[in-house]
Amino acid sequence: MGGFFGVASKKDCLFDLFFGTDYHSHLGTRRAGMAVYNREAGFDRAIHNIENSPFRTKFDKDVNTMKGNIGIGCISDYEPQPLLVRSHHGTYAIMTVGKINNLDEIVQQIFNTGHSHFLEMSGGDINPTELVASIINQRANLIEGLQYAQQIIDGSMTIIILTPIGIYAARDKFGRTPVSIGMKDDGYCVSFESFAYLNLGYKEKRELGPGEIAIITPEEERTLVAPGKDMRICTFLWIYYGYPSSSYEGISVEKMRNNCGALMAKRDNVTPDSVAGVPDSGVAHAIGYANASGIPFSRPFIKYTPTWPRSFMPTIQSQRNLIAKMKLIPVQDLIENKSLLLIDDSIVRGTQLRETTEFLYQSGAKEVHIRPACPPLLFGCKYLNFSRSSSEMELITRRVIKEIEGDVVGANFNEYSNPDSEKYQEMISRICKTLNFTTLAFNRLDDMIEAVGIDKNKLCTYCWDGRE
Repeated sequence: MGGFFGVASKKDCLFDLFFGTDYHSHLGTRRAGMAVYNREAGFDRAIHNIENSPFRTKFDKDVNTMKGNIGIGCISDYEPQPLLVRSHHGTYAIMTVGKINNLDEIVQQIFNTGHSHFLEMSGGDINPTELVASIINQRANLIEGLQYAQQIIDGSMTIIILTPIGIYAARDKFGRTPVSIGMKDDGYCVSFESFAYLNLGYKEKRELGPGEIAIITPEEERTLVAPGKDMRICTFLWIYYGYPSSSYEGISVEKMRNNCGALMAKRDNVTPDSVAGVPDSGVAHAIGYANASGIPFSRPFIKYTPTWPRSFMPTIQSQRNLIAKMKLIPVQDLIENKSLLLIDDSIVRGTQLRETTEFLYQSGAKEVHIRPACPPLLFGCKYLNFSRSSSEMELITRRVIKEIEGDVVGANFNEYSNPDSEKYQEMISRICKTLNFTTLAFNRLDDMIEAVGIDKNKLCTYCWDGRE
């Protein structure tokens, strides 16, 4: 995924920039960077690897040496950014959040129209933020360049650009990710997460609309390109990505998760001894379930956070599973001889939740009922880097469908996304048996949409139903 923060202030912006960026650490684990501008020294930038250390420890020296009244910062799951670019637009810093599905096609198009080149990252890939800068540079000015990028990119791309004038913020074409603007007496900020600026003294001014382009200066924020009419904001922001204190389109993450759990409880018929949530995103769903059902909420295991507030998660899946397991510490008295209902945000591959269930059985649990807070994931995300899986066959739903059908090619996914169909029930039954759950019931798409509380046509639900 990735998160961003920017400040345009009448005074030095480093304090706000440093802490505002740090508040996005839940959205990325690999790279972080800040870029600032001041009239005397020009641009300055710092990028660090944050795989083994949190953002603050890597940037505490930079924040004492960098100076500027305008700046941007980001947390990234993959590519190093922000990048400093010198072009016919002048020098600027750029950072992005999103996914480019037609990257190779655009690169070839740029090669065919000139003699451009791209630097390879350590994995041999082209940095998508560098590609976005190259697209923008194909046009006469930054505004036309930003519009051109939104036009030709297949996927989703929110773009933030720092110039000596101010910060240009362009929300992705269909608003799949949020862009919030805050204000206080001496300036403005732009942020992925609206909560990130509240403790810094800003008040929320507004959210950009889908495809909207705005400029933020120390004196004002204003729209340069009006928003489009169609929006498909990612529903998974509320289910998993978003921090509990976040809100998108005016809808609180914590409130949505409580609503979600309550609606799940109304459809359930099991009577466990207690309800628990997989830390951290499953907890609010579990509280909503417990409040609606009257079944006590408990914490049968605790996430160890003193040295793992946001742990390094390696790219090797077996190591990821081991680390995820190591973070959970059992509370024996709340597990032994108990029937537990456990809510997690989702099931992707199923490996971690299976190991969590086995861990509960080994700790003496009598039953473990699993209730994912969203429907079965049937499609890999085309719009955000929710997972860098090499194949949709890594999804447990796809593997089970292949068992049922003999091949996923030609499978009727409408049946597998319909909770009232026989094929859906067979898929759930097989997943339950494979992962060794006592029972398994996914949240329904209609209930999840009701828990959000906005028009379903404004929500992206592609990973569950394939609707673009």
